[in-house]
Amino acid sequence: MDILIFAETDEKGNLKKDALEIASYAHEICSKTKGKVKAICFNSTNPKKLSEYGVKKIINSKNEKLKNFDAGIYSDCISEIFSNENCDILILSSSSNSKYIGGILAVKIDAGYVTNVISKPVEGNKLSVLRNTFTNKAFETVEITKRKIILAISKNSFGLKENPVESEISEFNFNISDARNKVTSVEKTLNKVTIADADIVVSGGRGLKGPENWHLIENLAEVLGGATACSKPVSDLGWRPHSEHVGQTGKPVSSNLYIAVGISGAIQHLAGVSSSKVKVVINTDPEAPFFKAADYGIVGDAFEVVPKLIDKLKEFKSAND
Repeated sequence: MDILIFAETDEKGNLKKDALEIASYAHEICSKTKGKVKAICFNSTNPKKLSEYGVKKIINSKNEKLKNFDAGIYSDCISEIFSNENCDILILSSSSNSKYIGGILAVKIDAGYVTNVISKPVEGNKLSVLRNTFTNKAFETVEITKRKIILAISKNSFGLKENPVESEISEFNFNISDARNKVTSVEKTLNKVTIADADIVVSGGRGLKGPENWHLIENLAEVLGGATACSKPVSDLGWRPHSEHVGQTGKPVSSNLYIAVGISGAIQHLAGVSSSKVKVVINTDPEAPFFKAADYGIVGDAFEVVPKLIDKLKEFKSAND
């Protein structure tokens, strides 16, 4: 069976890490089914990079109308390529854009659609996959009855696996009508790295005592190349924007490393970050609930621990440059 992936790019046209992860995932499936991995990307400046992760055919459309996300246009274009290439499975990431168009695409191509997938498909009477559910507190096995399938892969659930292949790269000109909604402005987040794309997230809570101390979180995130986040009480107090609120009632986090500074670990917060691979907590209270969920913990004052941690990380980076 042939698989199509939607390889997303950033505003500069660079392929996102998620695009390489779903390419790795698709190649793993095709290596057993003898199928071919194909990819569709929009305005990519480096489409050939997908060939390093097992993609044999790369379709890159250079069109200004595809520069900004539009659910209608994107779903039309992806479904057209899916049909043209006679694919059986469409693989998406778990980005907000892909989640937006996943349901639309399921209707357009008459496919079974499963989100938060964390395993490769298992063949039986019907294809089945394992997915996270109940805000990552449980697992669910889903059997897909449709012939066409769309899978949205949970972030960091598979990882990057290089599988270099010879690939064919082509351009495709979509017939996009001018009678569409137009994007008049795009608001960018304040983070240098967005929470959705970050492998490392540094999050702060009320233990920081006020917004004037948020430089500790920002400096630690900067040296690690990560994104900043916060707990719900912090965003409710107006110390940080609600776009940085992570947890069950905010943005879910599935980073490789999640560092919680001054966050006690309410159950709603823990539920939203539980799928992060490594969790580190820094807190003065040794009885804070977060310590039971963390992989590593430091009982100490953030105002003393974080500056020392930043200095050590800078020393380490300088020694390895």
